[in-house]
Amino acid sequence: MCTQPPLPLHGIRVVEFAGLAPGPFAGLVLSDFGATVTRIDRPSSSSSAAPTPDLLTRSKRSLAISPKHPLGLEALKRVIREADVLIDPYRPGVLERLGLGPEVFLGKPGEVGGGKGENTRLVYARMGGFQRFGEYKDMAGHDLNYLALSGVLSMLSPGPNKPPNFPLNLLGDFGGGGLMCALGIILALFERTRSGRGQVVECDMVSGTRYLSTFPLLLRLAGDSLAFSSPPGSGLLDGGAPFYSCYTCKDGQFISVACLEPQFYTAFLHLLLKHYTPSPSSSNFTPCPETQHDRSTWPDLRAYLTQAFLTKTRDVWASIFLGSDACVAPVLNPPEAPSSLPQPHPNLRRTPARDATKPPSTLRPGKDSLAVLREVGVREEDVSRMVKDGAMSVWGEGVGKL
Repeated sequence: MCTQPPLPLHGIRVVEFAGLAPGPFAGLVLSDFGATVTRIDRPSSSSSAAPTPDLLTRSKRSLAISPKHPLGLEALKRVIREADVLIDPYRPGVLERLGLGPEVFLGKPGEVGGGKGENTRLVYARMGGFQRFGEYKDMAGHDLNYLALSGVLSMLSPGPNKPPNFPLNLLGDFGGGGLMCALGIILALFERTRSGRGQVVECDMVSGTRYLSTFPLLLRLAGDSLAFSSPPGSGLLDGGAPFYSCYTCKDGQFISVACLEPQFYTAFLHLLLKHYTPSPSSSNFTPCPETQHDRSTWPDLRAYLTQAFLTKTRDVWASIFLGSDACVAPVLNPPEAPSSLPQPHPNLRRTPARDATKPPSTLRPGKDSLAVLREVGVREEDVSRMVKDGAMSVWGEGVGKL
């Protein structure tokens, strides 16, 4: 009988303080690949507290407890002492004021042996928006603000003197934020196998977005005006090239065209010209492979492609280019994508991630409070006292036994 090997992060215990998108996504990545993730929620006065709107909760647990209560602080410290990872999504100084800063667990820098912290193997990950040191560090902000300061947002303008577009909250919150934080955690866990010591992982969305955007930023700083032009919106990869763009089809849906290389552009024109005949009233312009990078022809080429794609529906055009090297694909709506639910990635063939096919659900605060505290040996009388004092909330099995 073949047994399933443990997941890659099996046995790793993560404490995730409840926050918005980037912190929960970092926790989700770790959970998907086998870590036991416990989210720390604020306690509610009602044991039937409504779930939070966070949907990034797959396979996570919830402990609803207040570190402002002496018993709550000690219980939470017990949980963190047994943890491998802590995810801090707050502004600088918040957890320090609660008595849960990194020095409590990792010790003070410079002390012999790495300090006398309560859990010197802890990977303490700090997920911020603005850089932790600087004039913005104490300010509120969101993904768009972090993109603005990274220098990347200015490159997403559709043309001269036009305000930038922005890619939902993908670059800052999830790419430069949550995913970069998860990478930092995994790197620190790997380093710990050699040193036996944890460390602070500092991740902010301004710096993370810049690192994620290394390629376009380096090209711009090197003065490359072909791929990412100045002003933006006139280069090969920023919307300026007609053969690297999206077009509206007859049914109002969209098609993407990305035939940058000459051989792909030739394949694209071969199929396009085979299936499109301009009307007699159209201009005499006809695209050809030899003029692909002649920028003086780009306005005519864009007008030609705009008219061409309006003659057929998106799916008809997609079927025409399917199986070719023309670099054309339909712009699908979320329900049309191959899998309606996003799946963990990358796919580890021998030790794949947890099953992620169930519909997303919220996590009720305090759902696992009793189980989590019992695992670390918190006394039942202390649990009862915290519930009575409103420093802890529980929900579900075991509530009536307190």
